[in-house]
Amino acid sequence: MRYLGLDLGSKTLGVSVSDASGILANSYKVIHHDENYDDLLSQVEFIVKEKGVNEIVLGFPKHLNNDVGDKAKLSIWFQKQLQDRLKIPVHLQDERWTTRQAENLLISNNTSRKKRKQVIDSVAATIILQSYLDRRKK
Repeated sequence: MRYLGLDLGSKTLGVSVSDASGILANSYKVIHHDENYDDLLSQVEFIVKEKGVNEIVLGFPKHLNNDVGDKAKLSIWFQKQLQDRLKIPVHLQDERWTTRQAENLLISNNTSRKKRKQVIDSVAATIILQSYLDRRKK
């Protein structure tokens, strides 16, 4: 069972992929977009087919007080678009603090500021996916 992790931002989409056993998440890539969601959906569809993905885990950016704001509503909309287009399950995963966790991880590994900016979204997607995979094991 292979999973795809996604961290949808206003200008980028962080992408991670699990191993074939669905146990470990690995950073894959960052897709830059200009809110052209049709193109973004096509790129995700290509990755799903290329990697043999069975399910998608999409970050769900709720507010700290659990309110659903505009970014979370965009994730709900994107979830529906993915499900309608790909016909596979798309799960929402709480992503509060994942970007901060990703940044701290990259800093602790002495990753340069320039490199952090390039990879932070895919690392956040990896944290989102790994959190989901770990929760499933319990």
